[in-house]
Amino acid sequence: MKKGLATVAQLSAFDEIIDARSPAEFEEDRIPGAIGCPVLDNEQRRIVGTIYKQQSAFEARRIGAAMVAENIAHHLRTRFQDKPKGWRPLVYCWRGGQRSGSFVTWLRLIGWDACQLEGGYKSWRRMVVAELETLPQRFDFRVVCGATGSGKTRVLEALAGLGAQVLDLEGLAAHKGSVLGALPDRPQPTQKSFETALFEALRRFDTARPVFVEAESRKIGRIQVPEALIARMRASRCVAIDATHDARLEFLVRDYAYLGDDVSDLQRKIDFLKGLQSNETLERWKALAAAHDLPALFGEFIDLHYDPLYHRSQNRNFVRFPDAPAFPTNDLSPAGIAALAREIFAARDSTPVAAPRSEAVSPDFPAR
Repeated sequence: MKKGLATVAQLSAFDEIIDARSPAEFEEDRIPGAIGCPVLDNEQRRIVGTIYKQQSAFEARRIGAAMVAENIAHHLRTRFQDKPKGWRPLVYCWRGGQRSGSFVTWLRLIGWDACQLEGGYKSWRRMVVAELETLPQRFDFRVVCGATGSGKTRVLEALAGLGAQVLDLEGLAAHKGSVLGALPDRPQPTQKSFETALFEALRRFDTARPVFVEAESRKIGRIQVPEALIARMRASRCVAIDATHDARLEFLVRDYAYLGDDVSDLQRKIDFLKGLQSNETLERWKALAAAHDLPALFGEFIDLHYDPLYHRSQNRNFVRFPDAPAFPTNDLSPAGIAALAREIFAARDSTPVAAPRSEAVSPDFPAR
């Protein structure tokens, strides 16, 4: 590497990665493992940017330099006083400019072998986008399919516990995928942050072993799944969970129990189905929500919304679904899911003839 400069390929050579951007930029996305040490906070960055546009670059640098110096001094006092002489940090900002350059100058003056990331965060972002266009092609995905309420995410969790490689897209996207899928205590990440987490997950997998993933559509909540991954999943082998209606209903009532805690929010989600269901049906569903009758409400969701969507999309999106081995179950309790995962895991290297599927259980396209 050039003295004082490093590339994204050299990230692992450093003891610490320091993000010198503003807290808002850091929150949107960052290099995994980086610590936020902004040289300008959100308001300071706004002020300097305004001066740059309305007055001059010189005036912006004059005002901003004092802010940057104060913030770097604060970080040196509070974050780095205990670092030994041999400590090697890498600093980056948006595009490898003055913010990270100023920080590196002071760190090097002290005597640390600090480096600036060439191209800044933008070079990291370009690498992630490029890798996500090709990385999915390296893997043998096994797409876990099944109608809504089949416990697919829980089966993935159980497969991971058995040592299988699992890509949990809904976990990365912080959303369960359906119209009711928003989580009560966890907002969705930004698109950039999701893609960084996805890249990190994919690059840790062993390409010689299968990777289990849940059947998804192009969007999980407001997160867009990269096209290359969707295309690879849709061409991959599938396994089908064939759960009974009663087992699915019991699972949904248990897994979505928190929806009953906020009736107005549940009713708002029901309104998202306007145009897909009659006004009379939506009003009845909102009344069931108000009455906290989740079994009746979810039963109607299955019969009138989710299953019809599955039937209409059968075999359309995952081309190898017709050959998928079926794993019947009437038990989606934790113990039943664990047993189901063991069956799927045991059959991962075989291609058994698909068992007949019940008509109640449609294919793999996630309901919306």
